[in-house]
Amino acid sequence: MKIYWIKAQAPRRVLALAKHLQIAAEFVELDLMVGELQRPQYAAINPNMKVPTLVDGETVVLEASAIMAYLCILARSDMWPADSPLEQVEILRWLSWGDGHWSPAVAPFYFEYIVKSTFDIGEPDPEALKSKVTDLRKYAAILDRHLEETPYVACNRLTIADFQLASMAAYWRQAKMPLEDFKHITTWLDRLMQLPAWADPWPQKNVVG
Repeated sequence: MKIYWIKAQAPRRVLALAKHLQIAAEFVELDLMVGELQRPQYAAINPNMKVPTLVDGETVVLEASAIMAYLCILARSDMWPADSPLEQVEILRWLSWGDGHWSPAVAPFYFEYIVKSTFDIGEPDPEALKSKVTDLRKYAAILDRHLEETPYVACNRLTIADFQLASMAAYWRQAKMPLEDFKHITTWLDRLMQLPAWADPWPQKNVVG
């Protein structure tokens, strides 16, 4: 099995899960800045020319959430409850909410302070973020109320929904996301950081895990 990645939030959640579940794979880091994602051999695997991508024999899985579900099925982990359709619905609810609301709200902060520095593409622009605060606080209030009742996002336990929703928010301090008033969110994010695989998900280049 191979998992293709770059140092970014979507691969982070897949790599953290693989490490957490002790999945054996070859982790292949691509170089975004020299165009490796656009090379024909990679585009033939992933026509979106994005990461992560999982290749397991003849099986190719695109998109981080689908890859996480696949890894859980392989490991028989209830972080994706393959045998519980109702729990799947609950997790899918939060995956969808994350994609539709939470991720767009936190992404501008993540881009300005994390992406720019990671790939050396300029200095953060705090002025560009002033108009983004309202949406972030709106959706943070929803998530914070939910986390007041449960330590994790779905099913009252750690699931792939936690890894998805936290993949950019984990950097809230470095990215200057205004989340200080949302104590249930920050407590949840700090709780996830106690997981060794989440705190340090990045593999060495091209090594078998």
